[in-house]
Amino acid sequence: MRDTAIAPANSKFVFKSGLQQLLAFGSLILLVAFFSIASSNFFHFSNLVGILLSTAVIGVLALGSTFVIVSGGIDLSVGTVMTLSSVMTGVFITMWGLPIGVGIVGGLLTGCVCGFISGMAIARLGVPPFIATLAMMMIAKGLALVISGTRPIYFTNTPDFMRISQGSLLGTLIPGFNIPNAVLIFFLAAIVGSIILSRTIIGRYNFAIGSNEEATRLSGVNVKNWKVAIYTMTGLFTGIAGILMASRLNSAQPSLGMGYELEAIAAVVIGGTSLSGGKGTIVGTVIGALIMSVLTNGLRILSVPQEWQTVVVGLVILLAVYGDILRRRKA
Repeated sequence: MRDTAIAPANSKFVFKSGLQQLLAFGSLILLVAFFSIASSNFFHFSNLVGILLSTAVIGVLALGSTFVIVSGGIDLSVGTVMTLSSVMTGVFITMWGLPIGVGIVGGLLTGCVCGFISGMAIARLGVPPFIATLAMMMIAKGLALVISGTRPIYFTNTPDFMRISQGSLLGTLIPGFNIPNAVLIFFLAAIVGSIILSRTIIGRYNFAIGSNEEATRLSGVNVKNWKVAIYTMTGLFTGIAGILMASRLNSAQPSLGMGYELEAIAAVVIGGTSLSGGKGTIVGTVIGALIMSVLTNGLRILSVPQEWQTVVVGLVILLAVYGDILRRRKA
């Protein structure tokens, strides 16, 4: 039977999504206002640029995680797959002496392959998403350490690579407006992600699978193939994040990555995406990622100890998940 498009949203869903985004945006404004009053250094242009720059990597990871969570799944491997993508980019460019463009494609393909393998394990082998992506997390972490020899790979001989994140195209066009390219790439990825999720067939099937997988399958949709496609696309966003991270640090650090997946998932949930699947927006995820960055940056400026920063972020994640539970109960 031929696949048929399934409309995921009605007016009630759109209204609730808009309300959740408005609440998340209101929370972001309140955080910015609070930290601006608490510290005169917070609202400086350089600090705001720093917040946007720190949002870029986690934000791109969160964009990819949005697709998986909307489908009713989870991906715990995005942090270490990001690291593996960085390492492979370093191998292609630094160790093998290939052009930067080839290295970037190699990093993106690394993310896609990891996502594809996770999707195949989940859709074809029936492995629960939590277990399949946990296994991929460990595999990617091990491969990153093995391939790099447990040592960082530096891009010292390729200064153009650093400009991918740290250069400023806007600063060249508009003197004084030095917004890093990583920020532009993040927002461009968000625009593309929003179009894919809301206006393409994979987006419609994504919502349908997350809302009711069995009904979607009975309607003639090849759910297994679309799940593989969704996880592969998440891997693509993860590869982008890996390249941004490597460019920002001007090195591929094989020991990084663990913990990034939790921040990405937190940003998605704070933005209003339901952990049970079927509901979510890219705009909400962008707001959630900004909330996480503003909170971390504000606590650092107020000289809150690192351990207490972790406690506060953990409490925010707990409240976000509890809020999602309350929304599901009302629904």
